Amino acid sequence: MGYTRISDANEITQEYIDSILVEARYIDSVIADTTVSFFGKHYAMPVMTPAFSHLGAYNGREKTGLEEYSLAAKECGILNFCGMMENDMFQKIIDTGADTVRIVKPYADHGKILDQMQFAEAAGAVAIGMDIDHIFGEKGADIVVGEEMAPQTSEMLQSYVELTKLPFVVKGVLSVTDALKCAKIGAKAIIVSHHHGRIPYAVPPLMVLPEIKEALGDSDVQIIVDCGIASGVDVFKALALGADAAAVGRSMLPSLEKDGTEGAAGFLRSVGNELRYMMSCCGFAAVTDIDDSVLYI
Repeated sequence: MGYTRISDANEITQEYIDSILVEARYIDSVIADTTVSFFGKHYAMPVMTPAFSHLGAYNGREKTGLEEYSLAAKECGILNFCGMMENDMFQKIIDTGADTVRIVKPYADHGKILDQMQFAEAAGAVAIGMDIDHIFGEKGADIVVGEEMAPQTSEMLQSYVELTKLPFVVKGVLSVTDALKCAKIGAKAIIVSHHHGRIPYAVPPLMVLPEIKEALGDSDVQIIVDCGIASGVDVFKALALGADAAAVGRSMLPSLEKDGTEGAAGFLRSVGNELRYMMSCCGFAAVTDIDDSVLYI
């Protein structure tokens, strides 16, 4: 049987995550505390929702999937993220009461970027940001649901940082180069991600994560990681490699689709419970204690 090339970044990412093994340290360990601080606020665990877009109502239910998982985030006491949508939909998410970060697309229509960011701040978002890995498509600029995207310069990103009093988040960082640029422009957080395999052979976020963490050094930029995060063990590995938090993604969708807010909340709690179990078994009492000394890569 001949060699078959695998360009699917999601498969490469999953194989990398699963290749990381963990040692146990039971003696003198305690039941771990998963609480964290982000953007000056306290949350129950370093598990976050993904910046989903365009989720309609599942199984004839009244609320959209976007509203349902936002309610789940509030119920679980975690930070919520949302992606591409119009302002009226974002208002519905804010109305759930969840602490929410709005991630705006890199629209070619610069006015739309400014409008959505300003609306988010006025509506009560915890932070705002931009999704930089949706800039390019196969034929040039990306087209997302009929909307044309455009390249973003460091100067443009810095202008968004200066536009708002809220913390600014850059989603789609997958290199030390971009991470350092984000720190320089004043971003308060980055999401290390390849956006579910938008480029072939993308480096797994957890593989590049330690280099990004080291490069950022003592900066105040917080690091979130996503792609392939489906369990508390995955979150634990991400934290051990340098992340401050991890976002679940498509792994939440089956529970959300089937049982709405209750299903999403149940899934999120199970991830958090497994994270606490792993921390306790590895001798880490608090999230800030976790390091890579228990990992075998």
